[in-house]
Amino acid sequence: MKTLEEFEPKKVIYYFKELTKIPRGSGNEKEVSNYLKSFAVDRNLEVIQDETLNIIIKKPGTKGYEESDSVILQGHMDMVNEKYSDVPHDFSKDPLELELKEDMLYAKGTTLGADNGIAVAYILSILDSDDLSHPPIEALITVEEETGMLGASSINSNHLSGKTLINLDSEEEGTFLVSCAGGAKNIINLDIKKENSKGITYKLSVSGLLGGHSGMDIIKERGNAIKIIARVLDALREDFSFKLVEISGGAKNNAIAREAFAYILLEKENPEILAFVSDLNNILKNEFTPQDKDLKVEINRTEKYSGLVYTDETKNKVIDILNVLPNGVVNNSQEIEGLVETSLNLGVLTEIDSHLELNFAVRSSVKSRKEYLIRKLDIIAKLFNSESVVLSSYPEWEFKSESRVREIFKKTYQEMYSSDAKIEALHAGLECGILYEKMPHLDMISLGPNLYDVHTPNEHMSLSSVKNVYEFLVEGLSRLK
Repeated sequence: MKTLEEFEPKKVIYYFKELTKIPRGSGNEKEVSNYLKSFAVDRNLEVIQDETLNIIIKKPGTKGYEESDSVILQGHMDMVNEKYSDVPHDFSKDPLELELKEDMLYAKGTTLGADNGIAVAYILSILDSDDLSHPPIEALITVEEETGMLGASSINSNHLSGKTLINLDSEEEGTFLVSCAGGAKNIINLDIKKENSKGITYKLSVSGLLGGHSGMDIIKERGNAIKIIARVLDALREDFSFKLVEISGGAKNNAIAREAFAYILLEKENPEILAFVSDLNNILKNEFTPQDKDLKVEINRTEKYSGLVYTDETKNKVIDILNVLPNGVVNNSQEIEGLVETSLNLGVLTEIDSHLELNFAVRSSVKSRKEYLIRKLDIIAKLFNSESVVLSSYPEWEFKSESRVREIFKKTYQEMYSSDAKIEALHAGLECGILYEKMPHLDMISLGPNLYDVHTPNEHMSLSSVKNVYEFLVEGLSRLK
């Protein structure tokens, strides 16, 4: 069996492996940004590190391309930090532990960070090579893409002169993205009141869900653990009298919640509640099979408890709003078959001080529908005497009927593989939307190798696809003279 180091292209694999040694979750990019800056300095390449820690590295065109227009190669250095609950990994300091299964590369129990570390590895390999033919390169590697695209938003476009941009944050070989959805990060703060009570506590848990990217995977209608636990609590209150001690779920607003937990308090032990939840588990498992066939809804007695619980009014308010809120696909595109136009993901539910915070990712390729969905959240929040706040918003990347880079890359792909590349729009945010708003003259395209289950601990990457896409990228660059 081959080792990782034996896979081609060796330089790309080397740089990706180096990146997995550096903690680089969103908001923790200083070390990796400094690594990229040092990379450029060591090779006498012009480099700009801005206050946000974005990196721009410039490499002159090779012989015969000196006067060609610059091409921007773009990706992001941060990654989503997700792990299984029983994995003792500290994302703030631990390197990822890689695991090779034939052609697929995983990280043991955590996200792999191929989204978007593979883009950075591609870019570094091109910058570090002296045997390629290409126009002047402007490498743009941003921070905090996964938490609102804050890096792209802070870019000073005066540092960039390129007229063509190749984004490397796509996840399917042979597919060129030419448009993407805009989106918003939204929260609802739900005021909660508590009182003292005592009794027997039970832990209610929802687990075994696949989760996934709240844009790319939302069309698959995978279960959302927060919505499921709210439904279970609603069913329980119809037949049992209980107090709600605490509730939480999800990890990232842009990841479909895989797990959720609640502690409830009964006056005394009641075995009937165990059978009730078991029956609910069977019903829900049937609903979510086959996409989430490993769904588990469980309840276990924990211990006697005396302390603060939600008041009945607050308990009912929490259960009501979690059940009423929309989630998942809202509208499908009328123009592109198989494309979600508008969606909403309730990604995180957590208690902070005296309120519950509900975190959402709103997405739409139609600006007015994005704004209307945000308005709906505001209306629902007000019905529950709460407020809805938009923390950040990013624009869509509109389709261009004429594109030089798209036509060149389509022809290149056909000649290399004797088949046509797929041209698609994406129901997820790409930094292309923000960069297009800043630089509307840009001719853009997005591509990448085959990645699977991104934003989950099962994230993995095809190494043969990594090779294919790199070879295509190098050939495509040589034709942008």
